[in-house]
Amino acid sequence: MADIKIGRMVLGTCGTNTYFVYREGESTCIVIDPADYGRQIYANLNKNGFRVTGILLTHGHFDHIWGLEALRAAANEVAQNHHYDPVLVYACEEERELLGSAELNVSEMAGRACCVDADVYLRDGAEITICGITCQMIHTPGHTAGGACYYFKEAGFVVCGDTIFQESVGRTDFPTGSMSTLVRSIREKLLVLPDETKLYPGHGEVTTVGHERQYNPFLGE
Repeated sequence: MADIKIGRMVLGTCGTNTYFVYREGESTCIVIDPADYGRQIYANLNKNGFRVTGILLTHGHFDHIWGLEALRAAANEVAQNHHYDPVLVYACEEERELLGSAELNVSEMAGRACCVDADVYLRDGAEITICGITCQMIHTPGHTAGGACYYFKEAGFVVCGDTIFQESVGRTDFPTGSMSTLVRSIREKLLVLPDETKLYPGHGEVTTVGHERQYNPFLGE
């Protein structure tokens, strides 16, 4: 079976990482956190031979969802025209309220109110398979109540949104945030993974579980 690969686009006012995951040599992909310019995301992927077959959300803050509706519409227009399965959006079930509130997801404060809804809400530990790629949703509350990471065990990486960054962690001063909850989530849900597991955050560069265990100042005893 071909290797799973991950690509990145940096988009929007906050420099958010929008990821796309695919099997080498295959044309289908999964998009994670469509930060903004959803039609542009679809056009860029299409230009490079990819078709979006699923969308994952790590959490509901504006800078991770502003491009969702345009991307979903573009992807489903193609799916309908070619009789493919509908393109579904997945999120953690605890994030439903925040996704649906322009106040809670801070989009109103950011100047462009936005409310969205996922098609499928997942429970902690749920496994999903899209275009032949399986990942596990890990509920990591703290940055938001329904913050989530997606663990692609076969490929040895996690897309972790704003839960953890290279030698830092997500802010917790927005609605539903909690620093103590976030640190506990990281310690109990992410640091238990193999040291070589790569972490792809919502902002900034890739890191690893082992590096963060050793050097992240927020995770010390």
